[in-house]
Amino acid sequence: MKGGGDAPVGAQEAVSELGKIVLGDEPLDAILERIVHLAKNVLPASVEASITLLTMTKAETFAFTGELAIELDERQYETDRGPCLDAAATGNRIWVRDMARETRWPAFAASAAARGVRCSLSIPLPVQRDVTGALNFYDLKGRAFDERSIELAETFAAHAAVAVANARLYDSTATLARQMQEAMATRAVIEQAKGILMRDRGCDADEAFDALVALSQQSHLKLREVAQRLVDQVSKGE
Repeated sequence: MKGGGDAPVGAQEAVSELGKIVLGDEPLDAILERIVHLAKNVLPASVEASITLLTMTKAETFAFTGELAIELDERQYETDRGPCLDAAATGNRIWVRDMARETRWPAFAASAAARGVRCSLSIPLPVQRDVTGALNFYDLKGRAFDERSIELAETFAAHAAVAVANARLYDSTATLARQMQEAMATRAVIEQAKGILMRDRGCDADEAFDALVALSQQSHLKLREVAQRLVDQVSKGE
């Protein structure tokens, strides 16, 4: 779901569409794609849009409407400087009115201007305590941004920030729950395998575990895989 061709929508309709997002029905990246395409079509002029998320370790574009948007985002990541990074880090809206005259980020501005981008707008997205973001708009014609369109973009971004935060929280919570389930399943099968070795070899629990570790190292398989194979062998033999 990248690129142009989306029908224009009003701010109220876009916000209403945000409210229809059902967490768990789609993966995080698909939800962010829906949000960024809605954002693109909130503005009355043609733009490309992207969503940057900034953690303590790195910045990354999680959704974009066209190749131009992600290219310009990544140009900023390469130099660790640019409006989307500053908007995410400071929580301030950043409007580049004229790329040809921009002096705050000369490398980014030159790259953007070379690609035909006349101006840009980055609006902060406060997602979670350890994650911030920015909703970025890139305009090729220089007519996308005025006080009215910026107000529309900021209104949408305020609602989008809540949707992004909820989606990311749900995703991280679901991932943690899945990891816990996998860990419990791993522990259970290892305990089963230890019981089999204790019975067959007449050893204690520590010796059985050491034997599983040795088998894992010899076979170059994960401990859980070795344990599962042993359990499966015994089950087939019974």
